[in-house]
Amino acid sequence: MKEIILECDENSARIDAWLAGKLEEYSRSYIQKLCQDGHITVDGVGVKSNYRLKTGERITALIPEAEVLQVTAEEIPLDIVYEDEHIIVINKPKGMVVHPAAGNYTGTLVNALMKHCGESLSDINGIIRPGIVHRIDKDTSGLLVVAKNNHAHEFLSKKLKTHDIKREYIALVEGIIYESTGKIDAPIGRHPVERKKMSVNVKSGRNAVTHFKVLDRFPAATYLELKLETGRTHQIRVHMAYINHPVIGDEVYGRKKQRFDTRGQVLHARRLTLEHPATGELMEFEVPVPDYFTRLIQELKEVR
Repeated sequence: MKEIILECDENSARIDAWLAGKLEEYSRSYIQKLCQDGHITVDGVGVKSNYRLKTGERITALIPEAEVLQVTAEEIPLDIVYEDEHIIVINKPKGMVVHPAAGNYTGTLVNALMKHCGESLSDINGIIRPGIVHRIDKDTSGLLVVAKNNHAHEFLSKKLKTHDIKREYIALVEGIIYESTGKIDAPIGRHPVERKKMSVNVKSGRNAVTHFKVLDRFPAATYLELKLETGRTHQIRVHMAYINHPVIGDEVYGRKKQRFDTRGQVLHARRLTLEHPATGELMEFEVPVPDYFTRLIQELKEVR
């Protein structure tokens, strides 16, 4: 156990919120779990996560040692769009998790990459996320680039931060959008209540901009092309829900009762444009619309 001892400097603050501000490497939900497990005390007495602190109280937090995860290589087919000694571009299928995490230690893209690439993956993100520069959600399909060495990883990470890697998506969303194009400019941050979700958060969110273009309209649905100006967690899904046009099939931000059996959001990363980390060449990759997407489009067309 790692022991952290602090003295309260703020009267009447909730202990979970106060500790989350002091210990930025730990989330508020993790601190709440520590309280629940009896690992946080105030003047030697265990407290609940909603305990109100008093100035001068002594807070002790016992942090369990992190579990060391062993990630194994697995023989999983990969749809490789491009590969050389520096990068590999993958067309990720719907339903595949990008890297191991709680509840998903096998069957991920990382497990497959470890088998395919061996030791030829950057180690900047450690054993859990080797080579992973950016992610797309489990139920979002499409393109992402993986770094095969540390130079490529650092180069691509910088390009992501400066918005020089362009990502274009397509989506089917609920309702009819009558504007032919549009821009959603609304900051995104952690949901104030449901901490596993993101939301438009004007108070503490980060700048987030999404551009959309209507490709087609159906009864009660719209087919969109979307371009990210920024890359926040769940950005497209949060922004579309914010303007009351959630992505069809989105079980987190969309309808409570879905109209179609899509097994997750109908969202596809169709195009990726980047500068090659070694040659400087501007490269553009595009993959076809996946079958699950075209089947729903056909179903929507038949009910015009």
